[in-house]
Amino acid sequence: MLPYERVQVLNMSNGVRLETYVIKGERGSGIICLNGPAARLGYTGDEVVIIAYALMDENEAKNHKPNVVFVDKKNKIV
Repeated sequence: MLPYERVQVLNMSNGVRLETYVIKGERGSGIICLNGPAARLGYTGDEVVIIAYALMDENEAKNHKPNVVFVDKKNKIV
């Protein structure tokens, strides 16, 4: 994900779905933080899914393979 990229955050702990944007953080820190009004929609320990989208033409879409990343409790890639 890139700084300022628009993303959806699905909070699996409370059912909230919100749109926001990426703010650059320290690489490898494992920190996922909701800022501003979004901060009221999630709490430390909530399980979330973060979705980023891409625009592509039909040919690209037919061959596209999404990147799916799973992390542990410390947000380290498993």
